[in-house]
Amino acid sequence: MSELLSLAESVVDRAAPGESVEVYVARGHETEIRAFDGGIESLASATSAGIGIRVLLEGGGEGAAGRAGGPAGGAAQVGNRVGFAWAGSLDPEVVEATLADARDNAAYATPDPAAVLAVPDGVPPAHLDLWDPSLAATPTQAKVELALALERQVRSADPRIRQVDSADYGDAGTEVAIASTTGVRATTRRTSVYVSVSAIAGEGTDTQTGSGFSVGRTIGDLDPDRAAADAVERAVRMLGAGKARSGRTTVVFDPRVVSTILSVVSSAFSGEAVVKGRSWCAGRVGELVAAPGIDLVDDPTDPRAYGAATVDAEGLACRRNVLVADGVLQGFLFDTVSARRAGKAATGSAVRGGFSGTPGAGCRALLLQPGTKGPAEILAEVGDGLYVQSVTGVHSGVNPVSGDFSVGAEGLVIRGGALAEPVREVTVASTLQRMLASVLHVGSDVEWLPGIAAGQTLAVADLQLSGT
Repeated sequence: MSELLSLAESVVDRAAPGESVEVYVARGHETEIRAFDGGIESLASATSAGIGIRVLLEGGGEGAAGRAGGPAGGAAQVGNRVGFAWAGSLDPEVVEATLADARDNAAYATPDPAAVLAVPDGVPPAHLDLWDPSLAATPTQAKVELALALERQVRSADPRIRQVDSADYGDAGTEVAIASTTGVRATTRRTSVYVSVSAIAGEGTDTQTGSGFSVGRTIGDLDPDRAAADAVERAVRMLGAGKARSGRTTVVFDPRVVSTILSVVSSAFSGEAVVKGRSWCAGRVGELVAAPGIDLVDDPTDPRAYGAATVDAEGLACRRNVLVADGVLQGFLFDTVSARRAGKAATGSAVRGGFSGTPGAGCRALLLQPGTKGPAEILAEVGDGLYVQSVTGVHSGVNPVSGDFSVGAEGLVIRGGALAEPVREVTVASTLQRMLASVLHVGSDVEWLPGIAAGQTLAVADLQLSGT
């Protein structure tokens, strides 16, 4: 890590008068293994390293462009110009060329009054243990055996399992260093590992699929038995599924579905989306936007979260941000630029897609604060309704700008407080505003899943079900 930070600092030290520089350096390794039909279908292991550089020319206008060799003439414009360039190499000559490209790009950028680099705000990073040094040293054969054993376990778990579509093992480790002329000096690193499996169950001409997985920081965190059991149960219990009767009903969402939905709607809480008018939450701070008792937080300092981190993509300390408290909207997540546009302070919520991207505001670890009831208790309280175990069309059917919600679903009828016959090819529809206001129960069964949001059982009243 120290050599990555030293490299970033060496580039920052080359800043010319009148410009600010931010350097983001990253390296990583990853392994992906897929087992199929008793053998290894694919195995890939890769390492990567790269650098992203932002150059900010202060003041914009004719003077800044002229100093950088860009276009001159015309009336001076207000704001700073920002140029960005990246490269998938840390070779000194490539780094030098990348800095030159960022400077060139800045010269032609449109001046922007909100274009600034992050400045340290005094918030100390949390002490998180997110790195497993033994992961990269674990023999590949041991990882291969995990995938093969998972496939064998699912195949033999139930006579109705006809095929294992795939059994996968994957791991990754990423190290990042960030430095800037504004005083940012930050490093962060984390590892992740997972196993996943997809099973196909059948009876007669009817076939159904189900998946299971387990995630963690280290191989020791994995629970292949649970992944196998989930895949088998989810496939087998859907055999014989038909359509449900149309009408309005209470829906209980599976934790995985809740995680998926929250991941999509998280953009509504991005300060960047708010200042651009792309959020249904815009202008509603201080208003009731969810049922009383509902709390929603983004907390990357929770080590259980898949997206946990000590610093954000600009090098500011990650922190716990309360978005909704007792149903009332408290605020949004901001990176430095969106905060400046909104007249707010950055919340340590900058995210980016690695060294090839620039920062923007977003969630890392979104969580509905858990209630006191488990899944069985929630089903008993609901009595009759629909349990949704998977959804389709989320990215096209959920609109974080308007709040419209319409997704394909499959699951099981809830009758008398218990799961009954399976249903598929139905549609569940409402609006996010109405759904948040109609939450009946938030489960205690928090599951940290891959992605930016946790999941838990969630019961919502009065959704439109379209079936037969």
